[in-house]
Amino acid sequence: MSRNRWILPDGVEEILPDQAWQIENLRRRLLDSYREAGYQLIMPPLVEFTDSLFTGVGADLDLQTFKMVDQISGRTLGLRSDMSPQAARIDAHSMANEGVNRLCYAGSTLRTLPTGPESSRAPIQVGAEIFGDATDSADEEILSLMLDSLKLAGVEDITLDIGHVGIFAQLAKQIAEQGEATDELFDLIQGKRIPEIESWISSSGISKELKQLVAALPTLAGDISVLDKARNVFSDSESALEIVEQLQSIAERIQKTYPQVNLFLDLAEVRGSNYHSGLVYAAYAQGYGSSIANGGRYDQVGAAFGRARPATGFSTDLKALLKAGAGS
Repeated sequence: MSRNRWILPDGVEEILPDQAWQIENLRRRLLDSYREAGYQLIMPPLVEFTDSLFTGVGADLDLQTFKMVDQISGRTLGLRSDMSPQAARIDAHSMANEGVNRLCYAGSTLRTLPTGPESSRAPIQVGAEIFGDATDSADEEILSLMLDSLKLAGVEDITLDIGHVGIFAQLAKQIAEQGEATDELFDLIQGKRIPEIESWISSSGISKELKQLVAALPTLAGDISVLDKARNVFSDSESALEIVEQLQSIAERIQKTYPQVNLFLDLAEVRGSNYHSGLVYAAYAQGYGSSIANGGRYDQVGAAFGRARPATGFSTDLKALLKAGAGS
């Protein structure tokens, strides 16, 4: 029985000369722009011990990582599926200065499963991170760098989805304090499954006031005007109002600096909340089914390496950028 020995695994592509040069030119242009903005280039290894790769990032990355046994040490190795945790390790351990580190990277990654209908299992990840800066200005800088990267790649008709995992985290803490588990609610909120959320609320033993907040949360999505509704909903929560004001400031900045970007705010955003700790965002391009860039704040990931640091960053796939952009 003959085999087609040239067939590649699903979601794994070869890049032929014309497209390869386009991707390489884009990589160079992006890294040059990051260097001009003050970011230092790092080149993390393709494989690491899994107890380092997965530190502080939850189960999602574990499921996305191909694993093997190291023939020298006998320990389990992982082929990186995301370079952001590697950057966090480098900041915490290899570049352990007390100041702010601005790092960027570009390299091949490999995933067990695609993250979306048009996503590759072998993305060429490029991104940037800021470590040691907990201010809103660091989040705005990274978000602007992401949008500038999309513009440089020729991506147009961008929709930017912005959220904050802190709102749900605060509600989940109060729910847990009243004796209810939150795992099921997390899944329902993530899927925006309104009828099932209402059913969960009806059967739960939480207070009437907390039920009203949980019911309102999935409705807090839309343009910048939704923040006024959020102020009314969370009028008794100072910490939630601080998040709303942060989103207001960032949204106004985006509208002023990038008027061509379609802005969508979602206060019920919980994606990556086992990893992210604050602002989260994703960029979408017209005609492209998956997000083409993602980012957010992920403080404390370096704690497992002995150095907890504020951190914020974004990443994208060069192949996705080329597909969604002008291919220049």
